Amino acid sequence: MPTPGPLEIVILLVIVLLIFGPKRLPDLGRSLGRGMREFKDSVTGKDSDDDEPPRLAQTEPTPAEPTPTPAERQTSD
Repeated sequence: MPTPGPLEIVILLVIVLLIFGPKRLPDLGRSLGRGMREFKDSVTGKDSDDDEPPRLAQTEPTPAEPTPTPAERQTSD
């Protein structure tokens, strides 16, 4: 089956605009996006219904090197 070209896509968009009207198109797009997001989350296993919030990866802070005092700087030169 060949993929639709630009002319077919424009004709399809005009038909959708005529059927739903310009006022309902944003709601239609929002609903479609929300449905796709929920589908993707269910396929990947992400559930927002979990009892506990997601945990952030905890990393241990790396110890900072102490800055040498002026006296230490003179002895190391």
